[in-house]
Amino acid sequence: MTRHIRWAACVPLLPSTTAAAHVLSDADRATLSFGWSLEPWVVALLALSIGAYLIGYARLRRRSRAQRRGVGARTQHLLAFAGGWSALLVALISPLDTLSGALFSAHMVQHESMMLIAAPLCVAGRPLAVWMWALPRGARLALGRLVRARWFAGTWRCLSAPLVAWALHAVALWAWHAPTLFEAALAHPAVHALQHASFLLSALIFWWTVTGDGARRGNGGHAMLSLFTTMVHTSALGALITLAPDLWYPSYVEPCAALGIDPLHDQQLGGLIMWVPGAMAYLVGGLLVAARWLSRADRQPAFTHDAARAREEGAP
Repeated sequence: MTRHIRWAACVPLLPSTTAAAHVLSDADRATLSFGWSLEPWVVALLALSIGAYLIGYARLRRRSRAQRRGVGARTQHLLAFAGGWSALLVALISPLDTLSGALFSAHMVQHESMMLIAAPLCVAGRPLAVWMWALPRGARLALGRLVRARWFAGTWRCLSAPLVAWALHAVALWAWHAPTLFEAALAHPAVHALQHASFLLSALIFWWTVTGDGARRGNGGHAMLSLFTTMVHTSALGALITLAPDLWYPSYVEPCAALGIDPLHDQQLGGLIMWVPGAMAYLVGGLLVAARWLSRADRQPAFTHDAARAREEGAP
């Protein structure tokens, strides 16, 4: 996505100082505008993803109705995926995307929306299986054989191991917020696309291990540990950005000045967004995982007791 707004076409040349933020006239500020970021390849991917999901969902729903089971779960998955897809739509092509080229705080809202709203909701929608059902039968069978291949299954098990998923997510967060890499993403659209892909893909794998099928295969302990430690280290990163005495990302000086905003205050607000709301999202995720784990633990003794009683009564 094209990150830079052509500020030279919007306002007169400004000195790169925070003092200039307070000398713009109302006419200068009125010329600034933020529209939708309609990058063709981003729009195409979003349209393809929702279109394929709806086709796969319709086929699976017909199948579930024929078998008279699973219809309610399919609907819940659809709603979850629609919510995650909508969050991606807002983050990637709405005016939030163009505004994030001017304000670091808006950039943080964009990133947090992708990682803490879109990613877990998309995982809850279980899109991979649904997308497969959007394919023709022959392609679906071929893809199924590929997924079951030993090399593919081994690679996926490695990437989705709890520690690996946690580390990938942590490295993506800390590395891309280093000033050098962050500034490179602001300057080069290809690097910025790689940044967003890293955030989204690592978040999808992370949330799969803590809330998706990866968590269901475990006892829930690793999921809560992953969420808690991620909350701690993302809070630490947010605190470092918030409390930094100097600017980390000088590319925001001129656009902040054009908007009449102190760039250091904008940076502090961006760090605070990562620090507090971001930490709360991981905390809520941990509480939900704990609640699901405890509810399963409560049901397990009753199930065991019923099974033992059935064996005593001679049930098959």
